[in-house]
Amino acid sequence: MQLSLQHLTYTYPSCADPVLRDVSATLPCGWTGLVGDNGCGKSTLARVACGRLAPDSGAVAPRLFSIYCEQDATAAPDSLHDFAVAYDRDAVALRRDLGVEEDWPWRYETLSSGQQKRLQVACALWQRPDMLVMDEPTNHVDVPTREAVTAALARFKGVGLLISHDRALLDALCSQCLFMAAGQVTARPGGYSQGRGQEQLERETAVRRRDQAKRERKRLAGEAQRRREEASRAAGMRSCRNLDPKDHSGKARVKLAVYTGKDGVAGKLSSRMEGRLSRAEETLASVKVEKRYDGDLWMRAEPSARKVLHRQPELTLALGERRLLVPPFSVGNADHIALTGPNGAGKTTLVSEVARRIDPTVRVLVIPPEPTAEQCRDALSRLASLDSRSRGRVLAVGFLPLLFR
Repeated sequence: MQLSLQHLTYTYPSCADPVLRDVSATLPCGWTGLVGDNGCGKSTLARVACGRLAPDSGAVAPRLFSIYCEQDATAAPDSLHDFAVAYDRDAVALRRDLGVEEDWPWRYETLSSGQQKRLQVACALWQRPDMLVMDEPTNHVDVPTREAVTAALARFKGVGLLISHDRALLDALCSQCLFMAAGQVTARPGGYSQGRGQEQLERETAVRRRDQAKRERKRLAGEAQRRREEASRAAGMRSCRNLDPKDHSGKARVKLAVYTGKDGVAGKLSSRMEGRLSRAEETLASVKVEKRYDGDLWMRAEPSARKVLHRQPELTLALGERRLLVPPFSVGNADHIALTGPNGAGKTTLVSEVARRIDPTVRVLVIPPEPTAEQCRDALSRLASLDSRSRGRVLAVGFLPLLFR
C-alpha cells in the first residue's frame, strides 16, 4: 500500500500565490517526514494528502481511510468516547503503552497538553487508519511522553506522514523525508540527519558549479571584448578611406588582406566567442542555489531597575483531587529559573498563578504553548496599528513579543 501525490497545486482563497506548486511524491508504508520552515505549506500539503482539502489541480490516489492529528490537542478527538468504553486488545495495549489512565477520557479538558497528546495518539492508533498524519506530536511534552509516543508510532504499519521539527523523532521513525520550500518538495531517503546531509552536499555542489560558472563567464566576457576590438580593427583594414591618397603601400596591405581573407578571421573568432559567452550565461542561469536567511533571534532587553520583581510566599494550588505545595521563592531582575516536571504536574498552573500575582507595574510577557485564535487576532490587530518602521522591526524579529505583551 502506498499513496501517490500527483502534480498537486493549491491556493487559499485569500492568497494571490499558490501554497503548493505542482507537488508530486510517493508515500510508502511507514513514516515519511515532512520538514521545512514554518509557513511553507507543510500542514496544507498534509491536509490535501489525507482528503481534508481538495487541490485546485492534481490528484491523490488511492483514497485511504485517513486520520489527521492536529498539533494542538486541546480539542477532544472524535473517537474519544468510543475509545473510553473500549476494552479490546488494542485499546488495553494502547492505554498501557501510552500511560493513559482510566479517567482521562472523562476529564479531557482538565488534562495537561502532554496528557492530551497521549490520549490523542491512542485514539488515532486504536482506529487503525490506512493513513495517519501527525502534526508536531512531541511539542510541549515531557521526556517519558516523548518516548511513549515515539514507541507507539513506530508500531504503526500504514502510511504515515510526520510533520515535525524534532530531529531525533524524524531520525527514529522515517524511511524518507520530504523537504519543502517555495511550495515544492524534494524527497530524500532516510531520516532528517541523512536527508539534511544530502541537501547540504547538493547545496555545496551547486555553489561550486555557480562559482565556476561565474569565473568562466568573467573569463569569456573579457576574451569576447578583446575579440570584438580585434574584429573592429580588422574591419578598419578593409577601408582605404582614412589612408593618404599617396600611401600606396597602405592600399596594398588592404587589398592583400581582402584577397587572402585575413580581414575576416577576427570577425569569425569574435562571433564564436559571443556564442561561447551566451552558453556560459545559460549555464550560470541554470544553477539554482536556494538563499537562506538563517540567523539568531535577537531582542534588546535590559534588567529592571528593581532588584526583586516578585516575592512569592508559600502557596498551595488545587490540581483536581491533588494539591501542589510551592515553597517560598523570589524572582530577581536577572534570574533565569527552570521549572521542570512531568506533564500534569502543575507547571502551567503555577506559572499562570504567579504571573497573576506579580505587581501590575511590572511588565510581564507570558508565552503559552499554543496561542488561541483570539490571541492571534489581537496580535494581527496590534501589528496593523503600528507605523511602518515599528511593523518592520516586529516582522524582522517575529510575532511572539507582540502576541502576548
